[in-house]
Amino acid sequence: MKELMNVLPSISRRIATVIATREDQVAAAVQLLDEGATVPFIARYRKEVTGGLDDTQLRTLEERLVYLRELEERRTTILGAIEEQGKFTAELRNAIAMAEDKSRLEDLYLPYKLKRRTKAQIAKEAGLEPLADVLLGNPLLGLDTEAAKYLKALFASGDGDNPGVPDTKAALEGARQILMERFAEDADLAGALREHLIEHGVVDAKLIEGKAEEAAKFSNYFAYSEKLKTIPSHRALALLRGRRENFLQVALRLENESDRPVADAPFNDCETRIARRNGIDNRQRAADKWLCETVRWTWRIKLATRLETELLTALRERAETEAIRVFGMNLKDLLLAAPAGACATIGLDPGLRTGVKVAVIDATGKLVETATIFPHAPRNDLDASIALLAKLAARHTAQLIAIGNGTASRETDQLVGELIKKHAELGLRKVVVSEAGASVYSASEYAAKEFPDVDVSIRGAMSIARRLQDPLAELVKIDPK
Repeated sequence: MKELMNVLPSISRRIATVIATREDQVAAAVQLLDEGATVPFIARYRKEVTGGLDDTQLRTLEERLVYLRELEERRTTILGAIEEQGKFTAELRNAIAMAEDKSRLEDLYLPYKLKRRTKAQIAKEAGLEPLADVLLGNPLLGLDTEAAKYLKALFASGDGDNPGVPDTKAALEGARQILMERFAEDADLAGALREHLIEHGVVDAKLIEGKAEEAAKFSNYFAYSEKLKTIPSHRALALLRGRRENFLQVALRLENESDRPVADAPFNDCETRIARRNGIDNRQRAADKWLCETVRWTWRIKLATRLETELLTALRERAETEAIRVFGMNLKDLLLAAPAGACATIGLDPGLRTGVKVAVIDATGKLVETATIFPHAPRNDLDASIALLAKLAARHTAQLIAIGNGTASRETDQLVGELIKKHAELGLRKVVVSEAGASVYSASEYAAKEFPDVDVSIRGAMSIARRLQDPLAELVKIDPK
């Protein structure tokens, strides 16, 4: 680890760079976090210790601290694992020491990670690595002539039975597997391809055949394409949910490539990068076609699948993080909405068949009268509904009408508009209110204790009215979910 510390800045210094502050401020905040202090506590009561770091800086600091500590722990594990194998070189050690994120670290470790016995490992046991090296190094050599030198009968190795090399076809296939694994485990190449896909990748989605009716809510994605880097969080989550529920096929491709046969197609951008990295160029030499096919299969079988899984997982994580941020902002706006104040209010919980539930509360939030009206289909009792609402408003000098924004909200809003027009003398004003969680509250233990003698359906209308009077006081009764 001494070599590691010589080339990497400390965690505190790296975090200080991210949040644009001094290293000693970060170190002080880290110590407080390690002692069990929370971000809100530090932001409010320990400003003199952290040099005035604000809550935004502290949240970023905490997130980066967790990430970087996990990174260092993983780095130490990887260093130990490769050390045990005795495969360290100065270049590899330095590359691992300088890895700044988990993707780069895992790319470097991939060739040394203990894994199940692969086709490439079986081919190496059979002595085919020199064949792979010679064909890559000198494409002028004849394939069958060189492959014939490596034929070998079935034998037992330390890791199990090995089929050997019965013919030249098996020899060339084994050599190809060795090169494919070597190309796919090139950390620098994998990193470059990942960045290229992030910049130029396109996410395609299509309907799984025969599921159109079940998947109706995903109809926008039955034939969908969008660049990976521009997909907003809500669309990403919808796409991935559709895939998870087996309604959509979702795949990642390059923007300048569509589905096409593997044979005879020119290299795509990523295949070109693999070929260039390994000095492969089709000049019609004896081994060139074989080497180009090896490049193509490396991309299609090894790298494309791996990077697609990795990047779609990263897309989901980013989308979830963004969704949580948006939900948090919306909840904050909801909780901090300006209260209407101490005004008698009529709360309407819209409904069609079961009617619109009505709750009248006085200026203190106390329930004073309830009713149910049926202005919508199937009963369409519009005039009687308007008359009853006007009578309630006059009787209790109500000034506001709060309308829930759920089912039949638009129709109920039109009804109240007619009421205001016909009875202008009442001076009523209407406001559409979010009813998210109102039904949860109305059937909750809290509501049952608060209003034991009030029907569950009426409690929802009460909650809607109170949300207009004092949003925060009412919404804190409901689980934020």
